Amino acid sequence: MTATDTTALDTTPQELAALAAELATAVGEQVQRMREDGVAVAATKSSATDVVTAADREAERLLVEAIVRARPGDGILGEEGAGREGTSGITWVIDPIDGTVNYLYGIPAYAVSVAATVVDPHAFADGRRAVAGAVYNPRTNELFDAWEGGGARLNGDPIRVSGVADLGLALVGTGFGYTVERRTEQAAVVARLIPRVRDIRRIGSAAYDLCGLAAGRLDGFYERGLNPWDYAAAALIAREAGAALLGRDADTPPGEPLLVAAAPGLAEQLRAALG
Repeated sequence: MTATDTTALDTTPQELAALAAELATAVGEQVQRMREDGVAVAATKSSATDVVTAADREAERLLVEAIVRARPGDGILGEEGAGREGTSGITWVIDPIDGTVNYLYGIPAYAVSVAATVVDPHAFADGRRAVAGAVYNPRTNELFDAWEGGGARLNGDPIRVSGVADLGLALVGTGFGYTVERRTEQAAVVARLIPRVRDIRRIGSAAYDLCGLAAGRLDGFYERGLNPWDYAAAALIAREAGAALLGRDADTPPGEPLLVAAAPGLAEQLRAALG
């Protein structure tokens, strides 16, 4: 399977980014209204702490309906189970609320993530490459967006990674999984890493972390066990802001089992330090 040539698509990455931003913002505003009305756990997934709220499901429904109206030939892959085959060569990868536990507790670090992707077996572990994307945090009214080759923006203003190249001075973000076994492994990695960096942050939303990296709020980011909807839009935003994205090793694309992101002078150091 070869990578999709974006010149063969029926639209441009910039137009797709505009649609992604429109959808993320509109649904994010609805997500925030639902939070203000009260939120409850609707189900759990991998463990009792891996929760889904009714708002997650409603937000995904709204995103799917809007995508189908705007681009009926596109495919869709959503965190809460949305799946739709397309004919256009574009698949939308969506996370209705990235950071659901933060959302549940009222912590203002959650976001709606919307990405337009094409087939590319070498780009990420899931075989897709985002060509446009947007991540919107409704609590902070922050809209991050990017399209391939167009740079990255926060509320319309260009953003860039910090450029820190010394691991010892790097503020690094990460996240933990939801099973005891995965968390135990991740805690051991943190214990090895924390003496070697400035400090570590665990914010609770991979998409928001990667956007924070893009805006220079973090110097590096890594996480094991991410799914495509966790990073599709935000990894593009980070890359367009100047970040290098690495996998577990030179032969493994970023995604599962590992995604490392940092300025080019730092990314290899961070990956090596993870052991």
